[in-house]
Formats: sequence, structure tokens, C-alpha cells
Amino acid sequence: MSQDSHIILGIDPGTLVMGYGLIAVNKNKVSLVEMGVLQLAKNKDHAERLALIYKKMETLISIHSPVAVAIEAPFFGKNVQSMLKLGRAQGVAIAAAMRFGLHAEEYAPRKIKQSITGRGNATKEQVWEMLQHTLAFQEDVKFMDATDAVAVALCHHYQSRIPGADETAKKITLPKRAKTNSWAAFMQENPGRIKLK
Repeated sequence: MSQDSHIILGIDPGTLVMGYGLIAVNKNKVSLVEMGVLQLAKNKDHAERLALIYKKMETLISIHSPVAVAIEAPFFGKNVQSMLKLGRAQGVAIAAAMRFGLHAEEYAPRKIKQSITGRGNATKEQVWEMLQHTLAFQEDVKFMDATDAVAVALCHHYQSRIPGADETAKKITLPKRAKTNSWAAFMQENPGRIKLK
């Protein structure tokens, strides 16, 4: 791996299967480093699953030293318990990234698909085919969670190249106004709000 390359880690969080994908970016060339899944279904205890997610994140970050972590934001479903568990899995992955001083950027599933294929309603298979074409890999993927994670990493790369793409992260600060306790001060500051009868 070239010293000019930097690694982006993408995560597709899940409580049964967590997908991960790492891409290397060297100037305008992007290549696949590794992708895979962490299977969690055999562990019945939810806390154990969360611990395994944390350990896997630590391992991936220690080995590959990514400069950025991108994570798929959970979409809202009808099952509240599933959403709660998925949120915990995502939180643990984010906490592991933070332990290494990395900020985990979230992307909505529709945003990821739009970024990779040009269509926000693309199928997982279409995303996979586009990734194969873009990153020039031939591996046959057993779990789409792995390619979803690669898509998250590539989406982050594309978004970080667009000026102003991360407007949501910028804080809007309004000018501070002095507190006023009198009507005279209010009328002086807001002449357009006063209506005379």
C-alpha cells in the first residue's frame, strides 16, 4: 500500500450480521482493501453481540489505520425493539471509532445508493454491480452486508470530494442579542413589529 493512500472504513451495522468494508484512496484511484461480515446470530445474549462489534471495530482500526469511518444510518422500521437493538449496535461501532479519535460520519441508505448508482431506489444487486465495476473486484459476495459497507465507505469518499456536501455538520450561529427587559428597548430593536392603530 502506497504511503500516499488513505483508508476509509465503512460499516453496515446489524445485530445479527455486521458488514464492514475498507477502501484505499490514492489521489483519484480507489481500490478495495478488504470486506467481510461479522456474524453475530450464534450469540444469543445481546450484550455479547455488542462486545463482539466493539472488538471487531478495534481490530479493523488497529490493523488498517483508517483516516475516516462511515456508517450506514438505520432506517426507521415498524418494530421498535429491532430499531433499539440496531441503534445500540451502531452506537457501539461509533464509540469504538471515537476511542481511536475517529469521527463516524452517518449516511442514509438512500443517500448511499444515490451516490453509488445515481438512483436512490437502486437494489442491493445494482449497488453490488456498480461497486464491482468501480473498484474492479471479482469476488462473489455471500453477504450483501459486506458490499453495503463498501458502498458506505465509497459514498463517504464521494461526499468528501464535494465542496459543501457536509452542510449538516456545519453549525449555524446566530448573532447574540442583548437581553432586554423593557418595552422601550424591545420597540427600539424591533421597529417593524410595531403596528399603530
